[in-house]
Amino acid sequence: MSVFIIAEAGVNHNGRLETALKLVEKAAWTGADAVKFQTFKAGNLVSKHAAKADYQLETTDSDESQYEMLKSLELTKKDHIEIIKHCKKNNIKFLSSPFDLESVDLLTELGLDTIKIPSGEITNLPYLRKIGVLNKNVILSTGMSYLEEVKDAVNVLINSGTEKKKITVLHCNSEYPTPYEDVNLKAMHTIREILNVPVGFSDHTLGIEVPFAAVALGAVIIEKHLTLNRHIIEFYNQTYKIFGESVR
Repeated sequence: MSVFIIAEAGVNHNGRLETALKLVEKAAWTGADAVKFQTFKAGNLVSKHAAKADYQLETTDSDESQYEMLKSLELTKKDHIEIIKHCKKNNIKFLSSPFDLESVDLLTELGLDTIKIPSGEITNLPYLRKIGVLNKNVILSTGMSYLEEVKDAVNVLINSGTEKKKITVLHCNSEYPTPYEDVNLKAMHTIREILNVPVGFSDHTLGIEVPFAAVALGAVIIEKHLTLNRHIIEFYNQTYKIFGESVR
């Protein structure tokens, strides 16, 4: 069985193109099949006057708004083009999770054949319909979702035009880091049996033991988070829970 490995770079580039390119190189060095970033427009996610959550204030500048915090991490269209070129140079696939409708359009324009739907958008009906119409390969992360929400999301994608065989659902626990006792890999069996789709695992645990176990249980995709500096991990985990994706 072939297992597709995604190195999740997320927002670990800190808004700097040169750092994003280094992440591409490190992901390729590990032998991963793909490196994944996050595509969003801060203005489409939060109000310019939105206050930060308490957990964000613990690790970030209290004078900076949530909008400013997210804005500093945006990748421009030009950045995306440069990263994609660098991925091709390093023989690794470029992926990104769009977080708004405008970002779906951008990734489509850039020619991506696969869309990763973050767990935070699993109940976003207009978003799911927009992606479904494209009939691209879809990787759907479940995060804190209920099984019924996952079923509904898959049905929306299919009813909008995506072939069922193109959808893979990732079991995911949105606790960072996830203790071993909370992993619950048996959820992959439930997802596969009830939805009749391929399954994978988006890993937020420390170490590599759990992904190995996930593959033994039938995972066809493994996502593991990548950073250049582990000293800043906790800062980003606390800051970007808004995305439903950590930077582990």
